[in-house]
Amino acid sequence: MRELVSILDGNTFLVSDRRGDIEPSHDFPTGLFSFDTRFLSKWVLTLNGQRLHALSTDDTESYRTTFFLAPGEPTHYLDAKASVIRSRAIVGSFEEELTVLNHTGADVEFTVRIDVEADFADLFEIKDSRQKLGTTSVTVSDDQLRLTYRRDAFHRETTVTTTGPAQVDTDGLTFRVRIARNSRWTTRLHVSSVVYGARGEDIRATLPYGGSRSADAIRAEQQELIDRAPKLGCDCEPLAGAYRRSLNDLAALRYESIALGVRLIAAGLPWFMTLFGRDSIITSLQVLPFLPELVPPTILMLAGLQGHRVDDFRDEEPGKILHELRYGETAGFEEQPHSPYYGSADSTPLFVILIDEYERWTGDAALVRRLEPQVRAALEWIDTYGDLLGTGYLWYQTRNPQSGLQNQCWKDSWDGISYADGAIPGFPRATCELQGYAYDAKIRAARLARTFWNDRAYADRLEREAADLKRRFDRDFWIADRGYYALALDADGRQVDALTSNIGHLLWSGIVDESRAGKVVEHLLGPRLFSGWGVRTLAEDEGRYNPIGYHVGTVWPFDNSIIAWGLWRYGYREEAGLICDTMLAASRYFEGRLPEAFAGYTRDLTDYPVEYPTACSPQAWSSGTPLLLLRVMLGLDPQGEHLIIDPAVPPGMGRVELLDIPGRWGKVDALGRSRGPTDQPDGS
Repeated sequence: MRELVSILDGNTFLVSDRRGDIEPSHDFPTGLFSFDTRFLSKWVLTLNGQRLHALSTDDTESYRTTFFLAPGEPTHYLDAKASVIRSRAIVGSFEEELTVLNHTGADVEFTVRIDVEADFADLFEIKDSRQKLGTTSVTVSDDQLRLTYRRDAFHRETTVTTTGPAQVDTDGLTFRVRIARNSRWTTRLHVSSVVYGARGEDIRATLPYGGSRSADAIRAEQQELIDRAPKLGCDCEPLAGAYRRSLNDLAALRYESIALGVRLIAAGLPWFMTLFGRDSIITSLQVLPFLPELVPPTILMLAGLQGHRVDDFRDEEPGKILHELRYGETAGFEEQPHSPYYGSADSTPLFVILIDEYERWTGDAALVRRLEPQVRAALEWIDTYGDLLGTGYLWYQTRNPQSGLQNQCWKDSWDGISYADGAIPGFPRATCELQGYAYDAKIRAARLARTFWNDRAYADRLEREAADLKRRFDRDFWIADRGYYALALDADGRQVDALTSNIGHLLWSGIVDESRAGKVVEHLLGPRLFSGWGVRTLAEDEGRYNPIGYHVGTVWPFDNSIIAWGLWRYGYREEAGLICDTMLAASRYFEGRLPEAFAGYTRDLTDYPVEYPTACSPQAWSSGTPLLLLRVMLGLDPQGEHLIIDPAVPPGMGRVELLDIPGRWGKVDALGRSRGPTDQPDGS
């Protein structure tokens, strides 16, 4: 796969090749994007008609990159008479500075050319190519190229301007320059993307961070967030590096929602630069002990967009929490149901879990009381619309077979749920982790009802329902002759018997009977599921196993972080530490940034983890993974007014200490001791 370079500021991002060039692609989203629209589909630099080749790339900061380039074939670099420095940044808009250096002893004339196109493709159109139904126009004026797309009220525009004299045509900009010997020439290009609203103005312009900003302002905003996180001291460089990278990526993934103007974390570059119910909730759970202030905007946004009607097209039902919110053309014209789309069965119980976990860390009782109606509605959905067959389990089946998601659990690819022999079950389906989430949601909501809503009867009822669910789940999902829980039940109540990583989520939820936990742990850390780099999504001897299959054999860092949390919860500290250790070891090969997924090859087969070909990077819940792993290693668990410390630091990790943990206790260190402004950290 060709190497790609990305920069981003919120959900405005640019993906290019290692030279900085963008070429039209319907396979992978290369280009300049903002709010689900591609504003540049071609941006190709030539010098005297020649393409350039990369010498080096400086991409250490998320929002800017510098390319060092030379003309000609790589074998001729020693003879290059010129070089080019290409510095770019996403600062609300896209800015690029071109510098051509003349390395000869004489004055030389150069022709510098930028070819420009904008196809205004929706992200969904890149995955599934289709003919545009609107009209694109190109206008040229002095030093300016304007590309416009209109389809009824949908209006998008790209404008390219430059500081240097240029010959502008409908296909790009040409600079004819004379550079003195051993001298240089520079010009700056500015590309603005406009998302027009009903009033004929960029709808982002009214948002606090919606306009163009300086690089210094972006750096300061990101650093301010990073500085609020606890300070990590440790002897393990992979852990320290992954922690730093995660904080940087989470800061960079923040964007402003057009709907409510709040700052959220986008799910992942390039496909998922928007709000996702499941991803956003799990990322919030991962970051809570470190940056709790990031969580309320997500909770409030999801609560504000909670389903209130039955809408087959959007898979919406009263009380249901959304799956995905999009802003592009296909959502606007209802060619896709993402405005918003509610096709996930797990985001609703996870929403309840997050609200309880948030209060445990922060003591924010006001938010719990404010959202009582939304939490009750979510629990009602679990028991009504979520229980499609009236069996007391949480099922899913799309209302929209044309464009809705078939699988509405986290393994939502078409083949993500299968029997051991590889056959695909019919619908509806009740996957095991959904039942765990529902169980946990009811246990946690009972605490909220008893403590904050003054409704003891409701709390008692929820606890009875949870206990009954746990009993029935153990009866119906346990595969006695294999010693693990079934992946799912099919519509006939038969066990979907594939061995998968989902059983680790069951440990996290607490639905696993104590007598079964040891067997579950054996499978999770056994050779069928555990690759040596992490727990695979599907065991290697199952019918659909593929080490580079999206949900059928790859290793997902976020999945492993939830599994480690579950192992820790059931007292398997050494096993939890092993997951932490292998994940952090893998992070070294990705420069500290864990990707969305990597291949499930056995560790003795590869000297390094093999990245999944189209993995998102950065991805929010992968960025959150080192934070949750660190929580597991230190054993951080909030209980009422106290912070419980129960470490699971793996052997060989060395010293690990976390200072200034925020929460209802004020600032504490890794031992849970309050720290005043003059206290000196002494580590643990």
